[in-house]
Amino acid sequence: MSRSYAALAFTDRVRALQEQHGSGAAYARHVARAQGAGGPGHDPLDDDVRAFLAGRDGFYLATTSETGWPYVQFRGGADGFLRVLDDHTIAWADLRGNLQYVSTGNLAGDDRVSLIVMDYAHRRRLKIFGRARVVTAQEDPALAARLAQDDADGVVERSVVVTVEAYDWNCPQHITPRFTAAELAPHLEALQARIDALETENAALRAGS
Repeated sequence: MSRSYAALAFTDRVRALQEQHGSGAAYARHVARAQGAGGPGHDPLDDDVRAFLAGRDGFYLATTSETGWPYVQFRGGADGFLRVLDDHTIAWADLRGNLQYVSTGNLAGDDRVSLIVMDYAHRRRLKIFGRARVVTAQEDPALAARLAQDDADGVVERSVVVTVEAYDWNCPQHITPRFTAAELAPHLEALQARIDALETENAALRAGS
């Protein structure tokens, strides 16, 4: 848990429930750590976070509408499309989609975002709090080009740049392992090679009988 995460996530109502269910004292230390450092600030992204994000091919993005409703959207791409720009900043190229613009519209009124980034195969989950700004490709073509991926299927309309304020690693207890085709490929290739060898051996045995 980064220094500022508790200060942002553990509101008075949350802390009251922590006290009620016996976790208040443990989590109070995290709150005190942030208060001792002068309140919440921008926690730097450590090497573990950087390496984790470099290997991910998707994440869930939460924004809040003018009506107060949360909106969660999946963002996907090739491994590493969610880039770390510096110790406090992540960004991605936003491609043309179904033209609803719900997340983009929400950010025009409230720049606060939450991201949940999953690694199902290794049962790891990273939660990120930050503030986002939208930069159109026309406003900063160099940034759009930097974030674009050569094999991306779509037109980069804008860049989304998030200043990370806090993050936390979640418990893996209830994460069901899931595997992508790329993660399964080495195992399937070995299995297919074994099947091919057995079929060859079986054909030779039949030919000699």
